[in-house]
Amino acid sequence: PRVFMASQAFVFLALLLLLCDELGADAAGRAPCRAADLVVRQSATGRVVEGKPEYAVEVTNRCRCAQSRVLLRCYGLSSVEAVDPRAIRPVNGERCLLRGGRQIQSGAPVRFKYAWMTPFDFPLVSSQAHC
Repeated sequence: PRVFMASQAFVFLALLLLLCDELGADAAGRAPCRAADLVVRQSATGRVVEGKPEYAVEVTNRCRCAQSRVLLRCYGLSSVEAVDPRAIRPVNGERCLLRGGRQIQSGAPVRFKYAWMTPFDFPLVSSQAHC
């Protein structure tokens, strides 16, 4: 009976570890990517468009896993110049989708420019990790 219980416990533990790996969590149950792993950097380019300063934005994934369905808070992403919709596009009045929801690999930044009175913060709303 003890051998049977030990083998059941081993099978349960093995399945639990496999499930954690499939869900992208580590052995301690932590998610593989944190909000801090998506780093947004922006700077003024020095260019002025229709009286508004232009900003260059770079979003870098520092997680070891690719991330998709990246939603950033952007409040409609106001801009007096066209913003590349392949890089970022509003999905509602508050959130924007990065790269059309496609995966962002670690170390492969997404870049875009916009021109507005003040810079946006672009905090992360959500993303999906792919390990």
